[in-house]
Amino acid sequence: MTDHITQYTGKQAAVIILNWNGINLLREFLPLAEKYTVSSRADLIVADNGSTDGSAEWIKLNCPGVKVLRFPENLGFAAGYNRAIEQTGYPLTLLLNSDVQVTPGWLDPLLDYMESHPECGALQPKIRSYRQKEMFEYAGAAGGLLDRNGYPYCRGRLFSSIEADTGQYDGQAAPVAWASGAAMLVRTALYLEAGGLDPDFFAHMEEIDLCCRIHAAGYGIVCVPDSVVYHVGGASLAQGNPKKTYLNFRNNLLLLHKNLPRRTGRRKLFIRRLYDTLAWGMFMLRFDFRNAAAILRAHRDFRRMRRNYTSFPDTDILASLPGARRNIIIDHYIKRQKK
Repeated sequence: MTDHITQYTGKQAAVIILNWNGINLLREFLPLAEKYTVSSRADLIVADNGSTDGSAEWIKLNCPGVKVLRFPENLGFAAGYNRAIEQTGYPLTLLLNSDVQVTPGWLDPLLDYMESHPECGALQPKIRSYRQKEMFEYAGAAGGLLDRNGYPYCRGRLFSSIEADTGQYDGQAAPVAWASGAAMLVRTALYLEAGGLDPDFFAHMEEIDLCCRIHAAGYGIVCVPDSVVYHVGGASLAQGNPKKTYLNFRNNLLLLHKNLPRRTGRRKLFIRRLYDTLAWGMFMLRFDFRNAAAILRAHRDFRRMRRNYTSFPDTDILASLPGARRNIIIDHYIKRQKK
């Protein structure tokens, strides 16, 4: 086991799993990840955020083909990945959640696509649900999209309506607005040039923010359906948790503020305040006061945090992204669309 990696081994890619006291997830998913990932093309690395549950020692005994990069403290999700990617230095890096079950041959189609498409900056496989194998998984499905107001949705998921995977998104790799951080392959140099994941987001949508910057740098993002993984999802925060509501609303506002020209951003954020007020009202009508309060906190903290961002793009890159013409609020709640 390697406790500190300063340079890559000459292989094409590093698949990096960030871990903090996640020994139970490692026991369940890491042996299979080792079996189907470590090859002449790729190394599997666990970046350990100062775990105290014996994770690193367990890996040494049970998964000797897995490299370990140990940090003395918990740097968090974004900063942990940023530090790991800076130190490892492989040409390609795949961010893989610790609660993802990979499948035989899952990695080769992703690496092959990157190798043959230099215009591609990042990509993801199809992501199905670990608990319901025939269904797409909420966080990524067959590739992420942003609607005209900046609300994220997926090919295979519209709000909480999730589709079964019947092959409807199979075939050629499809352009998307964002790749899921559950299993996202990115060009390492581009990741670093774009600034990596934003630690201020803490959790949720930091990969969407990064993908917006990748698009702004002139690269595309796709979903490669020939590769399939299964994601547990909700390992940190379940749907409906007020903290998750808070982070999703706050970070979505930060994403728009950061990645839009000033004038366009002001207009979009005004519209979003109206829609978010409707969301607040829906929670109030359901007597879900904790989630209603989470939306208010999200807007309060966004107003404070936006002062940290003073550089804005000149063009509205979001308007040209796949899926940007839709208004999913109207489509889902008025037109009753489920797909």
